Amino acid sequence: MAMLQEFKEFALKGNVMDLAVGVIIGGAFGKIVDSIVGDLIMPIVSKVFGGLDFSNYYIALAGQAAGLPLAEAKKAGAVLAYGNFITIALNFVILAFIIFMMVKQMNRMRKEAPPAAPAPTPEEVVLLREIRDSLRK
Repeated sequence: MAMLQEFKEFALKGNVMDLAVGVIIGGAFGKIVDSIVGDLIMPIVSKVFGGLDFSNYYIALAGQAAGLPLAEAKKAGAVLAYGNFITIALNFVILAFIIFMMVKQMNRMRKEAPPAAPAPTPEEVVLLREIRDSLRK
């Protein structure tokens, strides 16, 4: 029973729950970035480079016929699918940049404002201090 209680305390700590939420949001965010890269960026890059389709770039390692789509080439044997790697690397770079910008903004919001200058001493207090100092002399 002690082990169950210990696990319950561990699982309900704030850090574990924050991590779980982060993983779930990260997974969903990863799909958004995949879509941005696959559906928006890679077609533009493909158009700039003359209609190239990076997803079908591969080197046949099992003697497959040239010009086969990647899926068919994989069925026929081993392939080195460097086009997929380019796409996934681009996904990573974009995701890392977005996370960097988010962390940068969070750090900017966390910075404490510089302490405000002290309020000027009221004139009455200054006069009372002068009177006190005069009486001491």
